[in-house]
Amino acid sequence: MNATSPTLRRRLLALALAAASVGAAHAAAPAAALTATKPDVVADHIDTSVNPGVDFFQFANGAWLKSHPIPAEESSWGIGQVVQDELYAKLRKISEDAAADKAAKPGSDEQKVGDFWITAMDQAQADTLGITPLKDELARIDAVHDVNSALDAAFAMQLIGVDPFFDFQVSQDEKQSDVMAVHLWQGGLGLPERDYYFNKEAGVAKVRAAYVAHLQRVFHLLGQPDAEAASSAKQVMAFETALAKVSRPLADLRDPEKNYHKMAPADLTTKYTPSIAWNARLAGWKLPAGTVIVGQPEFFSGLQALLAKTPTPVVRDYLRVHLVDAYASFLSQDFDNESFDFYGRTLNGQAQQKPRWKRALRAENQALGMVLGRIYVKDYFSDAAKQRYNAMVEAVRTAYGERIDKLDWMSPATKAKAHEKLAAITKKVGYPDKWKDYSTLTIGRASYAQNMMNAKRWEIEDMISKFGKPVDRAEWEMTPQTYNAYYNPSNNEIVLPAAQFMIPGFADDQIDDAVVYGYVAASTIGHEITHGFDDEGRQYDAKGNLADWWTKEDAARFKQRADVMVKQFNAYEPLPGLHINGQASLGENIADFGGIMIGLDAFKKTAQYQRGEKIAGYTPLQRFFLGYALGWLSQERDEKLRTGLLSDVHAPAKWRVNGPLSNVPDFYEAFGVKQGQPMWRPEDQRVKIW
Repeated sequence: MNATSPTLRRRLLALALAAASVGAAHAAAPAAALTATKPDVVADHIDTSVNPGVDFFQFANGAWLKSHPIPAEESSWGIGQVVQDELYAKLRKISEDAAADKAAKPGSDEQKVGDFWITAMDQAQADTLGITPLKDELARIDAVHDVNSALDAAFAMQLIGVDPFFDFQVSQDEKQSDVMAVHLWQGGLGLPERDYYFNKEAGVAKVRAAYVAHLQRVFHLLGQPDAEAASSAKQVMAFETALAKVSRPLADLRDPEKNYHKMAPADLTTKYTPSIAWNARLAGWKLPAGTVIVGQPEFFSGLQALLAKTPTPVVRDYLRVHLVDAYASFLSQDFDNESFDFYGRTLNGQAQQKPRWKRALRAENQALGMVLGRIYVKDYFSDAAKQRYNAMVEAVRTAYGERIDKLDWMSPATKAKAHEKLAAITKKVGYPDKWKDYSTLTIGRASYAQNMMNAKRWEIEDMISKFGKPVDRAEWEMTPQTYNAYYNPSNNEIVLPAAQFMIPGFADDQIDDAVVYGYVAASTIGHEITHGFDDEGRQYDAKGNLADWWTKEDAARFKQRADVMVKQFNAYEPLPGLHINGQASLGENIADFGGIMIGLDAFKKTAQYQRGEKIAGYTPLQRFFLGYALGWLSQERDEKLRTGLLSDVHAPAKWRVNGPLSNVPDFYEAFGVKQGQPMWRPEDQRVKIW
């Protein structure tokens, strides 16, 4: 379905929501490079009617936000979407050029991109085919007559990217990072998170009712009469609610130790799921695993009990709707519109669909991301740029090491281990040094949905093929044209795609150090490095293994300080009745705060900071914080905000600025924040970790 896999959220501690992630990294430039006629990169966005001590996010970004309302086709709008539009323009040209290349060799990058684009843009063909591209999968579901045949269908659907009942992944063993292991994780829900099924807030209750109505319309599109469709929808909702009841809440998924249960597949069958013969099922996927890592054993027990008591027709309907929702965007207009009406309009507040060419590019990035990436970096990202940002990472790493030395709450023994881990962090900047081989992926012109199915099957089979082989630590989990970044604890690495180094309307030499260090060194590089030392990442050692390298006393002192941040964010109430989940968002909030502190340390070594000269009326220190706020220049509809509060581990953009900055002494100094103002926080209530 359209929810992000919790397995992926667990494995990749991503910088931000993909739709509203932090802005670009840019090379430092002298102040003289700024032109007199061009609007200033940060000062032009300021709302001077707002006192920075009252609401710094609105002060820093308010003028831009007021003059740039959210377009009807978007659920949020800010710097991330403006950059995304620039990316779309570049990727569209790549796709159209490939489609026009009559000499493209079969199997070449250009042939794959061109044929995918032509087929994705062919609405008439999709409308003519209707549901036909899914006929084989639907026939398999139609043949379900008992639990075993339901599992046959479900395991087959996993291979085309649909995850009924549970999630699975082949990835590094958390406690043995040089080994690829089979992971089994709770899943199978149509709503974004388990709390959507239980939260009593009025907006969430409205979403639940809309989801049942959506299910009913999908069943009607599949040919069921109205009364039968209504009954099917209610029963599927009841099935998913029962599945949600045995699922762990979002905050509980952030403890890697409590979500690590290694066992033999036969033991998983015997102890938890008698109806699922895991040895045989994994063998069917060509996974002769001696052990599996189960995230939530009690979930699988609950799934077992639910399958045993659920009527077969209900299971068939559950499987059908999960299949259709996964592929609706690639089918005829009626299925596409229905999917958008719920997942776009109801969940995220979009008033209308994005144009087809943008949706085609989004799908193309999912299907052929690294193929597009090879072409993208050749045209739009130079070797010089890659080296520039590699150097910036090292500047931040140095500042981080110095800050570790100054910590008054960490013992020398733990500091030594922290230095070891910091030194071992691998940086991946721009694009992979080695590109993935897509030669066995077939893309043609049979149908849009078929191309997506081929791509997803290729992706899953590629993942499965890694089992039993040495870990490829050079592999990337994001494409170069992704506007985002991440820290991977098992590899102890930070990954910064090329597109992350974009800022709309400005060239590198038009941005001063202060803005760059706030916008990049703090928001991206320092943030990602800090993920290695947040509440979850700190539990992994220098080699990427889940292993305790802290003294008991230091771990207790860390938790005491982290609890202050949990309490701080729990108090924020972005929507009436819905607070930020301070425990679920703790890792991101620590990374934001740590990134600011480390980025600031690095900035204080620059000539611009030491000169202290103002640009556009603001001091270097002020511009650093304005640069940080620029990275979160964003506004979102209430529907999107509600979805994020319930299902995302990141706080909303405004609180990613105001929250961490209220703990930073230099921020108080820079803007004269006074006691009694909303941004002011008593000394004993400020977070003091990094």
